[in-house]
Amino acid sequence: MMRGVEAPTESNLVAENAALRSENARLQAENAALRAQVAQQRAELAAALERLAALERRSQEAPGFVKPNRPQQTGEKHPRKQRAAEHNTSRKRTTPTRQERHALEYCPECQYELHGESIDYRREVIELPPPQAVEVIEHQVVKRWCPCCGAWRSPQLDLKGRVFGQGRIGVRIAALVVYLRTKLRLPIRQIREYLRTLHTLELSIGELVELTHTVRRALQPEMDTLLREVQASAVAHGDETGWRENGQNGYVWG
Repeated sequence: MMRGVEAPTESNLVAENAALRSENARLQAENAALRAQVAQQRAELAAALERLAALERRSQEAPGFVKPNRPQQTGEKHPRKQRAAEHNTSRKRTTPTRQERHALEYCPECQYELHGESIDYRREVIELPPPQAVEVIEHQVVKRWCPCCGAWRSPQLDLKGRVFGQGRIGVRIAALVVYLRTKLRLPIRQIREYLRTLHTLELSIGELVELTHTVRRALQPEMDTLLREVQASAVAHGDETGWRENGQNGYVWG
């Protein structure tokens, strides 16, 4: 035995053995955790590869909205089934409001003058007429002198059915504004833009709002008559429609 080196005591060996056992247990636990992590990553990799393979197979197939190719028929072809006569219909032609003729005056091959004519074929085109600007009508009331009475005479201007009261907006424009506002539910600013763009009519927002009030007051007697008829009828039906105005929820009963 070498001198100067002390032999380990039993207590030191026991402590060192316990430390090694603890380190071994920690390493085994860490090894188990790493094995579990590797197994999980392998499973995720396998799932990713499976999804990738499915996507590749799907990319080679036609989309679901595309009809598949029909197999080529072999052998004798069957005659096509005739369509029933009652189903052989097309869009009905409407009565034309204007006709345009297209004809040649000279032969395009020899430039000889063409004679005689008949309709080769017809083609129908449905179109809107160009937007019309508003019509500004100035009603001039003429006064004339009566020598017998010694006075000027002029007719009483009656524009009932053409304008509301003393206003300047005709009933057609008023009806259009009310239709756009109540039936189509367009905002006043969009109605104003529509009149300016298509009919070159400049009306302020306040004037449009007042126009709807004027129509309401003019039609109030008819509304009262209809209300009395509904109230007097044996059966009445009620309908509630939501109507939001100026940020407030409301309801319209009809």
